[in-house]
Amino acid sequence: MTSAQPSAPATPSRPQPRPRPRPVYAALVLGVAALLLATCWGAYRLWNGAPYPEADPAIVATRLGAEAERVQDDLALSAGAESPPDRMETGACYYRGLRSVAHIDQARVDVRTFILDWRTTGVPKDTARTGQERVRARLSQQGWKLVSENISDMGFRYEDRSTGDQVDVNWYAPTGTLAVSIHAPCGKIPDGYDL
Repeated sequence: MTSAQPSAPATPSRPQPRPRPRPVYAALVLGVAALLLATCWGAYRLWNGAPYPEADPAIVATRLGAEAERVQDDLALSAGAESPPDRMETGACYYRGLRSVAHIDQARVDVRTFILDWRTTGVPKDTARTGQERVRARLSQQGWKLVSENISDMGFRYEDRSTGDQVDVNWYAPTGTLAVSIHAPCGKIPDGYDL
């Protein structure tokens, strides 16, 4: 009969070193982080909509005033005709995106549109048509885009592709009124600017 052999003493087990993160794991973490950032950005844009461009009211006023003078020259109305105003008006602009649902018909105080408009009554149809054709020809030559026609009895709207500014020239038969409106699109005005 064989006697049991004493067993060798058990070797204490060493802790195994932690495996280093693999490139796939790192890429997965980066991918999840990028997805979260994209989701947050998308939710922000969905709620707020596209941001309005920055607008300096002084620059806009100068640009609209210069265009008003060119339109006045093109129309070549008689000396008693109404001239473009020396003061620019502002109009309301509204929230975009889903936020607009939460602020229905509530204008933003930091975003405005800018408008110069004037009218002259008693303008004969032929005089109005001749002046309008000069305005149309110049705007087309300068690269403005025709947006709509026949807004009134005889009228049109052109848009400057680079600035979004629009020029409306309309003539109304009952009173012979020639109405001109030049306006800039909505823009975010600087903080603290007093309109």
